[in-house]
Amino acid sequence: MNAIIFSWFIGFPKWLATFIISMIPVTELRAALPLAYKVYGLSAFSAWLWSVLGTFFTMVIIVLLLDPIAQFLSKHIGFFKKFFDWLFEHTRKRTEQKMQKYGAWAIFILAAIPIPFLGGMTGALAAFVFGVPLKKSLPLLLTGTMLSGLIVLFLTISI
Repeated sequence: MNAIIFSWFIGFPKWLATFIISMIPVTELRAALPLAYKVYGLSAFSAWLWSVLGTFFTMVIIVLLLDPIAQFLSKHIGFFKKFFDWLFEHTRKRTEQKMQKYGAWAIFILAAIPIPFLGGMTGALAAFVFGVPLKKSLPLLLTGTMLSGLIVLFLTISI
């Protein structure tokens, strides 16, 4: 699947392909950064920077737009109200103890973990579900993503 995604960006400037690939929830910077460094030949810093920026850009969109979209859909389409009510209740039940234990730092931890189905997008979704204010969530998401990028970069260079 990753090969298919990467083939979409043939002919793009390497930094832009890295940025866009890191915006995709399935790949995020976990795939974009090694591709940028090993295949595209970007410097370690450029690969890290464009990967972090692309992932963070998507996180900002999630944090800023998901609430208004969810409210609009819930107000106008009954299915979405039921869906979001279920999603919030289910998510809060499963993660409330961790949020109470770690507070907003749980968002940083999620963003800093560079493994599939966790990471930046999950951290942004958690910030949305738990209503963490932007002034608190965005810096935590950014620093978590920067750390995740450093971990992936270290692994990419050392392997």
